[in-house]
Order: sequence, then structure tokens, then C-alpha cells
Amino acid sequence: MSPRKPSRPKNKTSMKMLGRQIAAARRASGLTQVELAAIVNIDDETMASIEQGRRPLKPDIGRKIDEALGTKGVFEEGAENLPEIDQYPLFAEEYIEHERTAKKLDWFDNAVIPGLLQTEEYAEAVLRERVPAYSEEEIQTKLAGRIERMAILRRENGPTMSFVIWEPVLHMMVGGPEVQQRQLRHLRELADLPNVTIQILPLDSLHHAGLNGPFTLLETEDHQHLAYTESQRGSHWVSDPEEMSILESKYAMLRTQALDVEKSKRKLDCLLGEQ
Repeated sequence: MSPRKPSRPKNKTSMKMLGRQIAAARRASGLTQVELAAIVNIDDETMASIEQGRRPLKPDIGRKIDEALGTKGVFEEGAENLPEIDQYPLFAEEYIEHERTAKKLDWFDNAVIPGLLQTEEYAEAVLRERVPAYSEEEIQTKLAGRIERMAILRRENGPTMSFVIWEPVLHMMVGGPEVQQRQLRHLRELADLPNVTIQILPLDSLHHAGLNGPFTLLETEDHQHLAYTESQRGSHWVSDPEEMSILESKYAMLRTQALDVEKSKRKLDCLLGEQ
């Protein structure tokens, strides 16, 4: 008898996200965890583990949950197509959910072009610089997710978006000279979108309020103000009002230190050799 082929481990982040969605749909239907477990004929601990993302959802259980909650195949489909590679860690998944529906977005970056403004080839070049290196499958999965996020730029009734970019980022040859030039061209085109503001913090500026690193400010659909900060060894959410006030003040200061919108466009034109 040939040995049984081991199954590939499931994506823990996606398991947690799917579990949260089941819990939210269950509560919306007025059912307790115990009641839903009884309806789908599993024990309470199994249901708790599924909702907490500790146990993968099987398609047959997903189908029974769909029938109980009236979710029309959502959870059966989710169980069958649960990815095996994380596109993003859980905190980043939460950020992307907020980003997708944000009313306002302010973004400062001093290491690369902000993710939403990247071309596909630039984004791929950035992913390939990761240490330790991603596998080819991981690169393609993460690249697909990043490209999907960029739809927000041209979304009808999309958010108001402001970006401040430190000038050295524009001179980096990420992916090579041709990739860099196409990235600059893309950035210049995006600068003309009505809901997008791009400002460049020049290299010769005497002041720099963003020396502690990149961060993003979000205003959610329900007008909650949040921030997302990144560092070499991790990223985290900020919601404390005092910390939010500090980051909002930093961003306001960065905008005053940066070139205004029209001068920033001219700077991009110069880098493209058009002035």
C-alpha cells in the first residue's frame, strides 16, 4: 500500500478571516455558536475552533453553514478555495479591508514608491528584493493581491488620497532604469487624477518630519481614524487618540515641508526629461 500523500498546510491568515466572517454572519442571523453547531451537526468545540481560525473549514460543513445562515454558497466556496499561501499576514489583511472601503487615505513613504502607486513590474521588483527571498509562487500570489488593491485609484466615488514621497525614492533603480522610468511615467499620470494628490519631499529640504519611517492614515466608512505603521521587524495598527494626533500632526507637517502639487508634477517632469 503506497503511503498517503500529506495534505499541504492551510493558510492560517485566511482561516482566521473566514472564521471571523462565519462568526459575523452567525451573529447577524441571531444564532449562538452552540445553536449553529447543533444545526450543522458538529460539536461546540469544533465550531469555536473554526470561528477562531484554529481548524480549517471543510466544504461539506461550509455548505451546511450556508444553508443555516442563508449565505448562498459563500462559505462552501471559501472552504474549497482557501489559499495555501498567505498574501499578507493577518494585521495586513485587516489593513487591506479598511483600505478597500476607506473614505480618506494619507500615505507617507521614504523607502519605495507607495504600494498603491506602483506599476506591476516595479511591484514585482520590490517583492524580489525581500530577504529572505520569497518563493516564485509566493511572489506571484502577493503580486496578484497588490495589483487587485490598485483598483481603488479609479474606483467610482473612491476615497480622497494624499501621498508624500521622499525624493531619493524616485532616484532608486528598482528593477533597472527602464522599470524606473516607466514607474515615474505612471506616477506622473496618477498625479493628474482628481482624487489623488502627490507631493514630493525634496532632497534639499532642511526639515523632515518623517524620519521615524513610513505610515498610513485612514478614515473608515464610519469615520473612525486609524493609522498603520511599518518597520523592519513588524507593523502595527494605531487607534489611540493621542498617538493618532501625533501621526496626523506629522503628516500635516510633511505636507508643508514637501513641494506643493504643481511643483511636484514639475519635479516628475524633470526626472522624465520633459522640462
